[in-house]
Formats: sequence, C-alpha cells, structure tokens
Amino acid sequence: MADLGEASLAERPVARAAGAGSPVRIGDVARAAEVSTATVSRALRGLPHVATATRQRVLAVAAELDYRPNLPAARLAAGTTNTIAVAVPDPAAWFNATMVGALGREMTAAGYDLLLSGVANLDERQRFIELNGVRSGRSDAVVLVDVALDEAAAEAFVAQGGRAVSVGFRTDVLSSVTIDNVAVGSDATQLLLRHGHRRIGLLSLDSGDSLNFSIPAHRAQGYEQAHAEAGLTPDPALRVSTSNSWAEARRATHALLQSAEPPSAIFAMCDEQAFGVMLAARDLELCIGEDLSVVGVDDHDQSRLVGLTTVRQHVARQGAVAAELLLQMLQPSVEPPQHVQLDTELIIRDSVGPPGAD
Repeated sequence: MADLGEASLAERPVARAAGAGSPVRIGDVARAAEVSTATVSRALRGLPHVATATRQRVLAVAAELDYRPNLPAARLAAGTTNTIAVAVPDPAAWFNATMVGALGREMTAAGYDLLLSGVANLDERQRFIELNGVRSGRSDAVVLVDVALDEAAAEAFVAQGGRAVSVGFRTDVLSSVTIDNVAVGSDATQLLLRHGHRRIGLLSLDSGDSLNFSIPAHRAQGYEQAHAEAGLTPDPALRVSTSNSWAEARRATHALLQSAEPPSAIFAMCDEQAFGVMLAARDLELCIGEDLSVVGVDDHDQSRLVGLTTVRQHVARQGAVAAELLLQMLQPSVEPPQHVQLDTELIIRDSVGPPGAD
C-alpha cells in the first residue's frame, strides 16, 4: 500500500472552498492541506516546528486558494496592532507632511503602519487620545506633532499604559523631539539687526491655545530678546498673527507695508508665511533684499529656489528621530523617557540686505 504520510500530501488535488466568491479563511486552507489551523498559521509566518513537506503543502494550498491572511485579526490575537497613530494639526502643511513622511519610512521598514489624523482642536485631541488609548486595540503607540498635552494629561495617558512620542513640545513623561525655538527667533532677528534694520515686522503663527501650541510664543520671545539685547523695544504695531498659509501672510503683509511706518524687514515664523511676504512685496513693486528683507523658518523645499534666508530645522531628521524613540519604546524592556533637542542653522541666501540698499 502507498505511504500516505506528509510526502504524499503534495500530490493530492486541492479542494476549492465552498461558495464561489466568498473570502477564503484559514480553516479552508487547513482542511484542504489536512492540517490544523495552528499549523497553517505557523507555516505561513515562517515559524519553526513545521516539517518542510508540510510547509510546502500549506504554501501551495494557500497560493491556489488565493488565501489572504487577516492581518488585523492576527495582530489582535498576538496582542499587537503593528500600527502607530499620528496626530498633526494640519496634514497638508509642508512641515507635517515632511516630518510624517520621514517617520513613516522608518516605521514601515520596521514593519509598522501609520494611522494619520488631523487634530485641530481640543475635542478632536480628546477623541484621538480615547481612540488610541491602551485599551482600544487600535494602535501600539502614538506620535503627537504640535498637538500638545499638558503634564497632567500626559501623566494620565502613561499611567493607563499608553506610549507616546511628542514632536515640538516636551513633557517629563513622554519621549520628545524638539528644537530651541527661542534661539530660532533670536537668530533670525539678530541677523536683521546686524544688517541695520530697526523696524522689524513679525508674522506670528496662530497660537492654537486650545492645543497648548507654544512654538509661536517661544519664537516671539526670541524676537523680543534679540531686540532687548540691542537696547531696542519692538513696535507692537509691526506684529501680526496669521496661519501658515502664504495667502493669509500675503494679505497681512500688504497691511504692514502700506501702513504709515512700514517695516524695513520681516521675520516670518515659517517659510510658507515668508513666501506670502515675498509675493506681497512683488505686488507692491518692492525688491526683496533691497527694499524689504525677509527671514523665514524651516528651509522648505522651495526656499532655495526663491533665495529665502531661513532658519533650517531639519524637519525630516525630526521624523527619523521620533521613529528611533518609538522603536526603543516598543521593546519589551522599559526605558525612561528620552528627550532629544536637535540643532538648527541659519541659512543665508539673497533675501536679506541693509535697509534702503541700492
């Protein structure tokens, strides 16, 4: 009589699952391969303790039946989702897209998926935290990009078993990636002061107080600090708050430049605002670097093309470092929070010159 052991299984025809068009389940593969569902799972995941012939049989049956594993269910059974939830105020903004892109590349290479959410106010932040808490089974950890938690909220999240990395703000209990935003504002303003400017406009970012967005206040502090060190007091009439939209910044700059005592230079808190400043100057037939000087922040991809002087903050690097902190956090060993402050650098281009230069 022929041996009907594992070697002969590969020669048997595969029975199709009943119900044409219905999804093939792991039980269908197990029945067709005449093994247990546990063996199918181990064989498909490449785990040990599965005979070579059995593994080959399971793989062949799975391919013929076009079996597609239910990854979320498998991850849930294993107590993990392999998903990272990311909150940003505006997913379309250049900074957020660049930072999350770098984060995503690192996490995808490590086998994780990203779940991106736009979080624009306090209610949306609360919903994001609730949806991605440790009991939700929706994600393994979260990244908060300029969507700040105060110390008490961060402590409560961690006490419930939540894991998070913050970008753009720092608390004691969450690992974080930040830059020195006071130094950013000071460096930009000092450059303009060194060139002889005394009436320096400030385009501030909307504070987003409901999300504890502290970056605008810190950059404004640097702006004021640089003036104080030079023995000057900035004119409050030269300070305007807008979003990061170049169109809004363009309108705000029109008002500044057409005032009775216009600025000779403008510090914009992000490069996208600075683009709006440059467009407004063009509208009024002013020459950038001669009639009006401009400094931005970020080093946007387009800044080199328009000759914008800016404070580079290595945005993609922030995303990569956030990924490193996440991967360390997701290891079985418990490590204390780590806080990484990255350097910035002043990039000099053509948009700054002395006031009234010929």
